[in-house]
Amino acid sequence: MDLLERAAQVFGNSPALKFPDTTISFKELDIQSLGIANILYEKGLRSGDIIAFVSPNTPEMVLLLAGVLKAGMIAAPLNNRFPEHILEATIENLSPQLLLTSDNQLLGLPGLLTLRISSVLESAVRNTSAKKFEFSESMERPVSIIHTSASSGAAKAVVHSCGNHWFSALGSNENIPFGNGDCWLLSLPLYHIGGYALLFRSLFSGGTLAVGEFGDGIADSMERFALTHISVVPTQLYRVLAEKKCRKKLRRLKAVLLGGSPATKSLIEDAIRQHIPLYLSYGSTEMSTQIATSPQPITSIEQNSGRILPYREILVAVDGELLVKGPCLFIGYYHQGKIQVQTDGDGWFHTADIGSVEENGTVTVVGRKDNMFISGGENIYPEETEKALMMIEGIRDALVVPAYDEEYGVRPVAYILTGEKNIPDDEAITRAMHALVGKLKAPVRYIRVSEWITLPGSQKIDRAWYRTKAQKS
Repeated sequence: MDLLERAAQVFGNSPALKFPDTTISFKELDIQSLGIANILYEKGLRSGDIIAFVSPNTPEMVLLLAGVLKAGMIAAPLNNRFPEHILEATIENLSPQLLLTSDNQLLGLPGLLTLRISSVLESAVRNTSAKKFEFSESMERPVSIIHTSASSGAAKAVVHSCGNHWFSALGSNENIPFGNGDCWLLSLPLYHIGGYALLFRSLFSGGTLAVGEFGDGIADSMERFALTHISVVPTQLYRVLAEKKCRKKLRRLKAVLLGGSPATKSLIEDAIRQHIPLYLSYGSTEMSTQIATSPQPITSIEQNSGRILPYREILVAVDGELLVKGPCLFIGYYHQGKIQVQTDGDGWFHTADIGSVEENGTVTVVGRKDNMFISGGENIYPEETEKALMMIEGIRDALVVPAYDEEYGVRPVAYILTGEKNIPDDEAITRAMHALVGKLKAPVRYIRVSEWITLPGSQKIDRAWYRTKAQKS
Protein backbone atom coordinates (compact mmCIF):
# COMPACT_ATOMS: atom_id res chain seq x y z
CA MET A 1 0.00 0.00 0.00
CA ASP A 2 1.33 3.44 -0.96
CA LEU A 3 0.21 5.27 2.19
CA LEU A 4 1.23 8.68 0.88
CA GLU A 5 -0.79 8.28 -2.33
CA ARG A 6 -3.79 6.93 -0.41
CA ALA A 7 -3.69 9.86 2.05
CA ALA A 8 -3.46 12.34 -0.84
CA GLN A 9 -6.52 10.80 -2.50
CA VAL A 10 -8.58 10.57 0.71
CA PHE A 11 -7.58 13.78 2.50
CA GLY A 12 -6.49 15.97 -0.42
CA ASN A 13 -5.77 19.56 0.56
CA SER A 14 -6.26 19.00 4.29
CA PRO A 15 -3.10 19.88 6.25
CA ALA A 16 -0.79 16.92 6.82
CA LEU A 17 2.15 18.78 8.38
CA LYS A 18 2.44 22.12 10.14
CA PHE A 19 5.89 23.61 10.45
CA PRO A 20 6.72 26.97 12.06
CA ASP A 21 6.86 28.70 8.66
CA THR A 22 4.58 26.63 6.42
CA THR A 23 1.75 24.11 6.14
CA ILE A 24 1.88 21.11 3.80
CA SER A 25 -1.26 19.35 2.60
CA PHE A 26 -1.54 15.60 2.06
CA LYS A 27 -1.42 16.20 -1.72
CA GLU A 28 1.69 18.33 -1.39
CA LEU A 29 3.30 15.79 0.94
CA ASP A 30 2.73 13.05 -1.63
CA ILE A 31 4.34 15.18 -4.36
CA GLN A 32 7.35 16.12 -2.20
CA SER A 33 7.75 12.49 -1.12
CA LEU A 34 7.78 11.47 -4.78
CA GLY A 35 10.64 13.87 -5.46
CA ILE A 36 12.63 12.51 -2.52
CA ALA A 37 12.00 8.91 -3.57
CA ASN A 38 13.16 9.72 -7.12
CA ILE A 39 16.40 11.25 -5.85
CA LEU A 40 17.11 8.22 -3.68
CA TYR A 41 16.51 5.99 -6.70
CA GLU A 42 18.90 8.06 -8.80
CA LYS A 43 21.54 7.63 -6.07
CA GLY A 44 21.30 3.87 -6.57
CA LEU A 45 18.96 3.03 -3.69
CA ARG A 46 16.23 0.43 -4.21
CA SER A 47 13.13 -0.91 -2.47
CA GLY A 48 14.05 -2.77 0.72
CA ASP A 49 17.31 -0.85 1.27
CA ILE A 50 17.99 0.43 4.77
CA ILE A 51 18.29 4.21 5.15
CA ALA A 52 19.75 5.30 8.50
CA PHE A 53 19.10 8.78 9.92
CA VAL A 54 21.17 10.74 12.43
CA SER A 55 19.31 13.95 13.14
CA PRO A 56 17.24 15.66 15.81
CA ASN A 57 13.52 16.16 15.15
CA THR A 58 13.21 18.74 12.39
CA PRO A 59 10.66 19.47 9.64
CA GLU A 60 13.28 18.36 7.09
CA MET A 61 13.70 14.96 8.77
CA VAL A 62 9.95 14.35 8.72
CA LEU A 63 9.86 15.03 4.97
CA LEU A 64 12.76 12.65 4.36
CA LEU A 65 11.09 9.90 6.40
CA ALA A 66 7.98 10.34 4.23
CA GLY A 67 10.14 10.10 1.10
CA VAL A 68 11.80 6.90 2.29
CA LEU A 69 8.36 5.41 2.98
CA LYS A 70 7.21 6.47 -0.49
CA ALA A 71 10.22 4.74 -2.06
CA GLY A 72 9.51 1.44 -0.30
CA MET A 73 12.76 1.63 1.64
CA ILE A 74 13.34 0.93 5.32
CA ALA A 75 13.80 3.94 7.62
CA ALA A 76 16.13 3.52 10.59
CA PRO A 77 16.16 6.77 12.60
CA LEU A 78 18.93 6.60 15.21
CA ASN A 79 19.36 8.35 18.54
CA ASN A 80 21.34 11.43 17.56
CA ARG A 81 22.33 11.93 21.22
CA PHE A 82 24.23 8.65 21.38
CA PRO A 83 28.01 8.98 21.88
CA GLU A 84 29.81 8.58 18.58
CA HIS A 85 31.21 5.11 19.37
CA ILE A 86 27.70 3.77 20.10
CA LEU A 87 26.35 5.33 16.92
CA GLU A 88 29.14 3.77 14.89
CA ALA A 89 28.49 0.32 16.40
CA THR A 90 24.75 0.67 15.75
CA ILE A 91 25.33 1.71 12.14
CA GLU A 92 27.80 -1.13 11.65
CA ASN A 93 25.17 -3.65 12.77
CA LEU A 94 22.59 -2.17 10.40
CA SER A 95 24.95 -1.95 7.41
CA PRO A 96 22.65 0.61 5.76
CA GLN A 97 22.88 1.47 2.09
CA LEU A 98 22.67 5.18 2.95
CA LEU A 99 23.19 7.42 5.98
CA LEU A 100 21.28 10.72 6.06
CA THR A 101 22.46 13.37 8.51
CA SER A 102 21.44 16.85 9.54
CA ASP A 103 23.76 19.75 8.86
CA ASN A 104 24.95 19.81 12.48
CA GLN A 105 25.63 16.04 12.63
CA LEU A 106 27.93 15.04 9.82
CA LEU A 107 28.91 11.63 11.14
CA GLY A 108 30.12 9.39 8.34
CA LEU A 109 31.82 6.02 8.10
CA PRO A 110 34.38 4.89 5.49
CA GLY A 111 32.69 3.29 2.50
CA LEU A 112 29.18 4.33 3.54
CA LEU A 113 27.23 6.66 1.26
CA THR A 114 26.40 9.67 3.46
CA LEU A 115 24.25 12.61 2.40
CA ARG A 116 22.98 15.74 4.09
CA ILE A 117 19.23 15.85 4.53
CA SER A 118 19.15 19.42 3.23
CA SER A 119 20.95 18.50 -0.01
CA VAL A 120 18.48 15.70 -0.75
CA LEU A 121 15.54 18.05 -0.20
CA GLU A 122 17.03 20.69 -2.48
CA SER A 123 17.46 18.14 -5.29
CA ALA A 124 14.02 16.60 -4.71
CA VAL A 125 12.20 19.81 -5.66
CA ARG A 126 13.19 19.27 -9.31
CA ASN A 127 12.25 15.57 -9.43
CA THR A 128 8.49 15.41 -8.99
CA SER A 129 7.38 15.08 -12.61
CA ALA A 130 7.24 11.27 -12.85
CA LYS A 131 7.69 8.17 -10.71
CA LYS A 132 11.08 6.54 -11.32
CA PHE A 133 10.91 3.67 -8.82
CA GLU A 134 8.89 0.57 -8.01
CA PHE A 135 8.19 -1.20 -4.76
CA SER A 136 5.99 -3.92 -3.34
CA GLU A 137 2.71 -2.59 -1.96
CA SER A 138 2.43 -5.52 0.46
CA MET A 139 1.39 -4.71 4.03
CA GLU A 140 4.01 -7.25 5.15
CA ARG A 141 6.95 -5.33 3.72
CA PRO A 142 9.41 -3.92 6.31
CA VAL A 143 9.23 -0.12 6.57
CA SER A 144 11.13 0.80 9.75
CA ILE A 145 13.80 -0.23 12.20
CA ILE A 146 13.38 1.40 15.60
CA HIS A 147 15.81 0.64 18.41
CA THR A 148 14.70 -0.14 21.94
CA SER A 149 15.82 2.14 24.77
CA ALA A 150 18.48 -0.30 26.05
CA SER A 151 17.13 0.07 29.60
CA SER A 152 17.73 -3.65 30.22
CA GLY A 153 20.81 -4.28 28.09
CA ALA A 154 21.99 -3.48 24.56
CA ALA A 155 19.52 -1.71 22.28
CA LYS A 156 17.68 -4.10 19.94
CA ALA A 157 16.86 -3.19 16.34
CA VAL A 158 13.11 -3.76 15.99
CA VAL A 159 11.81 -4.30 12.44
CA HIS A 160 8.21 -3.21 11.74
CA SER A 161 6.07 -3.90 8.72
CA CYS A 162 3.68 -1.48 7.06
CA GLY A 163 0.83 -3.52 8.54
CA ASN A 164 2.27 -3.28 12.06
CA HIS A 165 2.10 0.51 11.97
CA TRP A 166 -1.26 0.53 10.19
CA PHE A 167 -3.05 -1.60 12.78
CA SER A 168 -1.29 0.20 15.62
CA ALA A 169 -2.69 3.48 14.31
CA LEU A 170 -6.12 1.93 13.74
CA GLY A 171 -6.40 0.65 17.32
CA SER A 172 -5.04 3.84 18.82
CA ASN A 173 -7.54 5.92 16.85
CA GLU A 174 -10.47 3.83 18.06
CA ASN A 175 -9.52 4.74 21.63
CA ILE A 176 -8.28 8.32 21.17
CA PRO A 177 -9.90 9.73 18.02
CA PHE A 178 -7.54 11.76 15.84
CA GLY A 179 -8.61 13.02 12.44
CA ASN A 180 -9.26 15.94 10.14
CA GLY A 181 -9.16 19.19 12.11
CA ASP A 182 -6.95 17.74 14.85
CA CYS A 183 -3.28 18.55 15.38
CA TRP A 184 -0.86 16.25 17.25
CA LEU A 185 2.51 17.65 18.36
CA LEU A 186 5.61 15.62 17.50
CA SER A 187 6.98 15.95 21.03
CA LEU A 188 8.80 12.59 21.20
CA PRO A 189 11.95 11.88 19.17
CA LEU A 190 11.48 10.17 15.82
CA TYR A 191 13.95 7.45 16.83
CA HIS A 192 11.42 6.53 19.56
CA ILE A 193 8.45 4.39 18.53
CA GLY A 194 6.08 6.92 20.13
CA GLY A 195 7.42 9.60 17.78
CA TYR A 196 7.74 7.63 14.54
CA ALA A 197 4.28 6.04 14.93
CA LEU A 198 2.66 9.47 14.69
CA LEU A 199 3.55 9.65 10.99
CA PHE A 200 1.35 6.62 10.36
CA ARG A 201 -1.39 7.91 12.65
CA SER A 202 -1.58 11.05 10.53
CA LEU A 203 -1.52 9.20 7.19
CA PHE A 204 -4.19 6.79 8.42
CA SER A 205 -6.62 9.31 9.88
CA GLY A 206 -6.05 12.64 8.14
CA GLY A 207 -4.98 14.40 11.32
CA THR A 208 -2.22 17.03 11.21
CA LEU A 209 1.24 16.54 12.65
CA ALA A 210 2.90 19.66 14.12
CA VAL A 211 6.70 19.79 13.99
CA GLY A 212 8.67 22.57 15.64
CA GLU A 213 12.19 23.72 14.92
CA PHE A 214 15.18 22.01 16.52
CA GLY A 215 15.48 23.20 20.11
CA ASP A 216 11.81 24.15 20.52
CA GLY A 217 10.29 22.96 23.79
CA ILE A 218 6.70 21.84 24.26
CA ALA A 219 5.85 25.24 25.73
CA ASP A 220 7.17 26.94 22.57
CA SER A 221 5.13 24.64 20.34
CA MET A 222 1.98 25.17 22.39
CA GLU A 223 2.31 28.89 21.74
CA ARG A 224 2.99 28.38 18.04
CA PHE A 225 0.47 25.70 17.03
CA ALA A 226 -3.24 25.14 17.65
CA LEU A 227 -2.75 21.70 19.17
CA THR A 228 -5.37 19.13 20.10
CA HIS A 229 -3.17 16.15 21.10
CA ILE A 230 0.31 15.60 22.57
CA SER A 231 2.35 12.59 23.68
CA VAL A 232 4.65 13.03 26.68
CA VAL A 233 6.85 11.17 29.14
CA PRO A 234 6.63 12.13 32.85
CA THR A 235 9.62 14.51 32.70
CA GLN A 236 8.01 16.47 29.86
CA LEU A 237 4.65 16.64 31.63
CA TYR A 238 6.33 17.84 34.84
CA ARG A 239 8.09 20.65 32.98
CA VAL A 240 5.06 21.84 31.02
CA LEU A 241 2.78 21.78 34.09
CA ALA A 242 5.32 23.95 35.90
CA GLU A 243 4.69 26.72 33.35
CA LYS A 244 1.53 28.58 34.26
CA LYS A 245 0.91 29.82 30.71
CA CYS A 246 0.74 26.21 29.45
CA ARG A 247 -1.86 24.89 31.89
CA LYS A 248 -4.81 26.61 30.23
CA LYS A 249 -3.70 25.31 26.83
CA LEU A 250 -3.31 21.79 28.22
CA ARG A 251 -6.88 21.86 29.53
CA ARG A 252 -8.16 22.66 26.04
CA LEU A 253 -6.49 19.63 24.46
CA LYS A 254 -8.45 16.52 23.57
CA ALA A 255 -5.76 14.15 24.83
CA VAL A 256 -2.44 14.13 26.67
CA LEU A 257 -0.99 10.64 26.21
CA LEU A 258 1.45 9.76 29.01
CA GLY A 259 3.85 6.83 28.73
CA GLY A 260 7.49 5.85 28.82
CA SER A 261 7.85 5.30 32.58
CA PRO A 262 5.79 5.47 35.79
CA ALA A 263 4.71 8.93 36.95
CA THR A 264 4.66 10.17 40.52
CA LYS A 265 1.45 10.46 42.51
CA SER A 266 1.96 14.22 42.83
CA LEU A 267 2.36 14.63 39.05
CA ILE A 268 -0.82 12.67 38.30
CA GLU A 269 -2.72 14.54 41.01
CA ASP A 270 -1.53 17.88 39.64
CA ALA A 271 -2.70 16.95 36.14
CA ILE A 272 -6.10 15.83 37.44
CA ARG A 273 -6.43 18.94 39.59
CA GLN A 274 -5.69 21.08 36.53
CA HIS A 275 -8.37 19.14 34.55
CA ILE A 276 -5.83 17.88 32.02
CA PRO A 277 -7.27 15.15 29.70
CA LEU A 278 -4.63 12.61 30.72
CA TYR A 279 -4.45 9.08 29.32
CA LEU A 280 -2.07 6.51 30.83
CA SER A 281 -0.43 4.01 28.51
CA TYR A 282 1.58 0.79 28.48
CA GLY A 283 3.41 -0.03 25.29
CA SER A 284 6.57 -1.35 23.71
CA THR A 285 8.66 -0.87 20.61
CA GLU A 286 7.98 -4.48 19.65
CA MET A 287 4.20 -3.87 19.61
CA SER A 288 4.54 -0.72 17.48
CA THR A 289 3.77 1.66 20.42
CA GLN A 290 0.64 1.35 22.64
CA ILE A 291 -0.56 -1.99 23.99
CA ALA A 292 -3.03 -0.72 26.58
CA THR A 293 -4.32 2.82 27.23
CA SER A 294 -6.90 4.46 29.48
CA PRO A 295 -10.30 4.32 27.75
CA GLN A 296 -11.01 7.91 28.79
CA PRO A 297 -9.15 10.72 30.60
CA ILE A 298 -8.40 9.60 34.15
CA THR A 299 -10.09 11.35 37.09
CA SER A 300 -8.28 9.60 39.96
CA ILE A 301 -4.95 7.96 40.74
CA GLU A 302 -4.74 4.78 38.66
CA GLN A 303 -2.45 1.83 39.39
CA ASN A 304 -3.14 0.25 35.99
CA SER A 305 -2.12 1.19 32.45
CA GLY A 306 -5.54 1.15 30.85
CA ARG A 307 -7.28 -1.44 28.71
CA ILE A 308 -5.91 -3.53 25.89
CA LEU A 309 -6.45 -1.75 22.58
CA PRO A 310 -8.04 -3.29 19.47
CA TYR A 311 -5.77 -5.42 17.24
CA ARG A 312 -3.70 -6.50 20.24
CA GLU A 313 -3.90 -9.74 22.23
CA ILE A 314 -2.42 -10.30 25.68
CA LEU A 315 -1.94 -13.40 27.84
CA VAL A 316 -0.55 -13.84 31.35
CA ALA A 317 1.86 -16.79 31.57
CA VAL A 318 2.08 -19.10 34.58
CA ASP A 319 4.96 -17.08 36.02
CA GLY A 320 3.10 -13.78 35.55
CA GLU A 321 4.92 -12.69 32.39
CA LEU A 322 2.82 -10.75 29.88
CA LEU A 323 2.75 -12.29 26.40
CA VAL A 324 1.46 -10.33 23.40
CA LYS A 325 0.61 -10.90 19.76
CA GLY A 326 -1.56 -9.53 16.97
CA PRO A 327 -1.10 -7.56 13.74
CA CYS A 328 0.84 -4.85 15.63
CA LEU A 329 3.58 -7.30 16.65
CA PHE A 330 6.94 -6.63 15.00
CA ILE A 331 8.58 -8.88 12.43
CA GLY A 332 11.72 -9.54 14.49
CA TYR A 333 15.09 -8.12 15.58
CA TYR A 334 17.58 -7.11 12.89
CA HIS A 335 21.09 -8.40 13.51
CA GLN A 336 23.98 -8.57 11.07
CA GLY A 337 21.86 -8.66 7.95
CA LYS A 338 19.15 -11.02 9.19
CA ILE A 339 15.73 -10.62 10.81
CA GLN A 340 15.47 -12.89 13.85
CA VAL A 341 11.88 -13.86 14.69
CA GLN A 342 11.16 -13.64 18.44
CA THR A 343 7.82 -15.40 18.90
CA ASP A 344 7.22 -18.80 20.50
CA GLY A 345 5.55 -21.75 18.81
CA ASP A 346 2.10 -20.25 19.33
CA GLY A 347 3.02 -16.82 17.98
CA TRP A 348 3.35 -15.05 21.35
CA PHE A 349 6.08 -12.53 22.10
CA HIS A 350 7.41 -12.73 25.66
CA THR A 351 7.66 -9.13 26.88
CA ALA A 352 9.63 -9.84 30.11
CA ASP A 353 7.06 -7.59 31.83
CA ILE A 354 5.30 -9.05 34.86
CA GLY A 355 1.69 -8.10 35.40
CA SER A 356 -1.98 -9.01 35.38
CA VAL A 357 -5.01 -8.59 33.14
CA GLU A 358 -8.58 -8.25 34.38
CA GLU A 359 -11.62 -9.68 32.62
CA ASN A 360 -12.44 -6.29 31.09
CA GLY A 361 -8.95 -6.08 29.55
CA THR A 362 -7.43 -3.70 32.11
CA VAL A 363 -3.67 -4.26 32.25
CA THR A 364 -1.52 -3.74 35.35
CA VAL A 365 2.26 -3.98 35.00
CA VAL A 366 4.19 -4.84 38.17
CA GLY A 367 7.76 -4.83 36.88
CA ARG A 368 10.38 -6.39 34.66
CA LYS A 369 11.19 -10.09 34.89
CA ASP A 370 14.89 -9.35 34.35
CA ASN A 371 14.95 -6.78 37.20
CA MET A 372 13.36 -9.12 39.76
CA PHE A 373 15.47 -10.33 42.69
CA ILE A 374 14.76 -12.64 45.65
CA SER A 375 15.04 -11.37 49.22
CA GLY A 376 14.31 -13.77 52.06
CA GLY A 377 12.45 -16.08 49.69
CA GLU A 378 10.20 -13.26 48.39
CA ASN A 379 10.20 -12.11 44.75
CA ILE A 380 10.93 -8.39 44.73
CA TYR A 381 9.99 -6.40 41.63
CA PRO A 382 11.84 -3.06 41.89
CA GLU A 383 9.26 -1.22 39.78
CA GLU A 384 6.48 -2.16 42.20
CA THR A 385 8.43 -0.63 45.10
CA GLU A 386 9.40 2.38 42.98
CA LYS A 387 5.75 3.08 42.15
CA ALA A 388 4.90 2.91 45.84
CA LEU A 389 7.72 5.32 46.69
CA MET A 390 6.45 7.78 44.11
CA MET A 391 3.04 7.68 45.75
CA ILE A 392 4.62 9.40 48.76
CA GLU A 393 4.33 13.19 48.80
CA GLY A 394 7.68 14.84 48.16
CA ILE A 395 9.36 11.98 46.25
CA ARG A 396 9.77 12.96 42.61
CA ASP A 397 11.57 9.86 41.34
CA ALA A 398 12.93 6.60 42.71
CA LEU A 399 15.07 3.62 41.76
CA VAL A 400 15.25 0.36 43.75
CA VAL A 401 18.12 -2.14 43.46
CA PRO A 402 19.36 -5.11 45.53
CA ALA A 403 22.23 -4.79 48.01
CA TYR A 404 24.02 -7.59 49.86
CA ASP A 405 22.57 -8.64 53.20
CA GLU A 406 24.07 -11.38 55.39
CA GLU A 407 20.70 -12.66 56.66
CA TYR A 408 18.46 -12.29 53.57
CA GLY A 409 21.04 -12.59 50.80
CA VAL A 410 20.00 -9.24 49.39
CA ARG A 411 17.63 -6.49 50.51
CA PRO A 412 16.17 -3.59 48.51
CA VAL A 413 17.77 -0.16 48.78
CA ALA A 414 16.34 2.95 47.16
CA TYR A 415 17.87 5.94 45.44
CA ILE A 416 15.39 8.80 45.64
CA LEU A 417 15.03 12.29 44.23
CA THR A 418 13.02 14.63 46.44
CA GLY A 419 11.79 18.18 46.00
CA GLU A 420 13.53 19.33 49.20
CA LYS A 421 16.75 17.98 50.68
CA ASN A 422 15.38 15.87 53.54
CA ILE A 423 11.62 16.04 53.07
CA PRO A 424 10.13 13.55 53.62
CA ASP A 425 12.64 12.12 56.10
CA ASP A 426 13.64 8.46 56.13
CA GLU A 427 11.43 7.62 59.08
CA ALA A 428 8.32 9.01 57.36
CA ILE A 429 9.17 7.17 54.14
CA THR A 430 9.67 3.89 56.01
CA ARG A 431 6.31 4.16 57.77
CA ALA A 432 4.56 4.88 54.50
CA MET A 433 6.29 2.03 52.67
CA HIS A 434 5.47 -0.51 55.38
CA ALA A 435 1.82 0.42 54.89
CA LEU A 436 2.02 0.38 51.07
CA VAL A 437 4.08 -2.74 50.30
CA GLY A 438 4.96 -4.38 53.63
CA LYS A 439 8.24 -4.65 55.50
CA LEU A 440 9.97 -7.19 53.27
CA LYS A 441 9.48 -5.17 50.07
CA ALA A 442 10.24 -1.84 51.71
CA PRO A 443 13.81 -0.55 51.17
CA VAL A 444 16.15 -0.84 54.14
CA ARG A 445 18.06 2.27 53.11
CA TYR A 446 17.32 5.51 51.24
CA ILE A 447 20.07 7.27 49.32
CA ARG A 448 19.23 10.76 48.10
CA VAL A 449 20.40 11.99 44.71
CA SER A 450 20.32 15.43 43.13
CA GLU A 451 20.53 14.12 39.55
CA TRP A 452 20.54 10.73 37.88
CA ILE A 453 23.17 8.77 36.01
CA THR A 454 21.38 7.97 32.74
CA LEU A 455 21.88 5.66 29.80
CA PRO A 456 23.98 7.16 26.98
CA GLY A 457 21.87 9.47 24.85
CA SER A 458 18.76 8.85 26.96
CA GLN A 459 16.79 10.24 29.89
CA LYS A 460 16.29 6.74 31.30
CA ILE A 461 18.10 5.98 34.55
CA ASP A 462 21.01 3.56 34.22
CA ARG A 463 19.71 0.81 36.52
CA ALA A 464 22.81 -1.37 36.03
CA TRP A 465 25.08 1.47 37.22
CA TYR A 466 23.13 1.90 40.46
CA ARG A 467 22.88 -1.83 40.99
CA THR A 468 26.67 -2.13 40.79
CA LYS A 469 27.13 0.86 43.11
CA ALA A 470 24.74 -0.58 45.70
CA GLN A 471 26.59 -3.92 45.71
CA LYS A 472 29.85 -2.12 46.43
CA SER A 473 28.54 0.14 49.20
